[in-house]
Amino acid sequence: MALSDSQIQALGSEAIKFAAAGDFARAESLFARVVADRPNSGQALHLLGQARLKLGRFADAREPLERAAKFLPRDPAAQVNLAGCLTVLGAHAEALVALERAAALAPGNAVIAHNRGRSLEALGRSEEAERAYDEELSIDHRLMPSLGARAGLLAARGDWAGALSDLDMALTSQPNDPHLRLRRGELLLAQGDWMRGLDDYEARLELPGCWTPDLPRWQGEPLDGRLLVYPEQDDIESDAAMRDTLMLARLPGIDATIQCSAKVAGWLDLPSIGRGDPLVGFTAAIPLRSLPRALAWDLQSLPAPPPVRLKAEPGERIGWFSTSDPPPDVAVERNAEHVAHCKLVVGDDHAPTHLAALLGIPTLLRLPHSADWLWGPQRGPSPWYRTLETLDGTLGGDAAAALAARLGR
Repeated sequence: MALSDSQIQALGSEAIKFAAAGDFARAESLFARVVADRPNSGQALHLLGQARLKLGRFADAREPLERAAKFLPRDPAAQVNLAGCLTVLGAHAEALVALERAAALAPGNAVIAHNRGRSLEALGRSEEAERAYDEELSIDHRLMPSLGARAGLLAARGDWAGALSDLDMALTSQPNDPHLRLRRGELLLAQGDWMRGLDDYEARLELPGCWTPDLPRWQGEPLDGRLLVYPEQDDIESDAAMRDTLMLARLPGIDATIQCSAKVAGWLDLPSIGRGDPLVGFTAAIPLRSLPRALAWDLQSLPAPPPVRLKAEPGERIGWFSTSDPPPDVAVERNAEHVAHCKLVVGDDHAPTHLAALLGIPTLLRLPHSADWLWGPQRGPSPWYRTLETLDGTLGGDAAAALAARLGR
């Protein structure tokens, strides 16, 4: 039985009150009843879609928001909300169409310009995305989202100065924002500027996701007791945690114990404990990635690698620990348990490659364009390990042929 206009109005008013109070589940139920009775009401469809967005039901929100955008062709908010839903669902091309409609209805809207930039960037149209961010910043130069987004695009095309300028401008308004400080630190570190970058890089410890023990954080001051050095990853058995431990556990002259997986403890000749062991007798703790700052490292003055218990026993096989395929006609060893028996190793920036280098095995490490800042901006012989050489990970043409020739020797 159809509802009367007064009943529809009463349902809508009640639903809006629930939404204003944050009870989006009850609001959604009431909006759904209105839409069932008034399926061509653009406003009801829009409100139903918004309630489902608030509930995180993005797939369910798409259909009413698409219909609302058709029934409300002159309402930029209907187009923007549809675009936001489509973006979350990964439908960036469709989101861009909705945002173009919104931009035509509300020219000079900074939020629409920013969201257009996000959609264009997701579609790989970087130059157009940068122009969209430029448009937003010409409307309001203080808008942090576009400053941060444009900084990422500028850094990706090698405009480090422009990227840093955008981040510095954003930080004038929010000087303590850990996301902005971390991005600036990573940009500086990627250029090899450890002196300026390491302080900002510490902002990562203010963000969720870093494991932290219940101990004071060591900043490099004189120690009166044992120091716990730990990987900041939640999963101590992960490749990232093992890789960081093998690379960074360099503590000559410091009374320190490494918290690491049992596998890594078997490789390194260092005092160690597990993640669940009691932290008795420790004065302070420091994550591995904070050691360069606390101990004033740079790429020209790195401490020696940690000592290892495992010994290299090279055989005839070449270790290949990369996600890419080896050159044809080259027999390779892919089992990481056999690293110590390889005569040469090629790999990505993962634990087996680091272990090979620690063992003194000639090692070729393939790095992507966005490599970890620890490696520095240059490729070639590495200061981190005596027998390791870093290579551009996007090998092609002559470089790939040269690598194949080296492996075939």
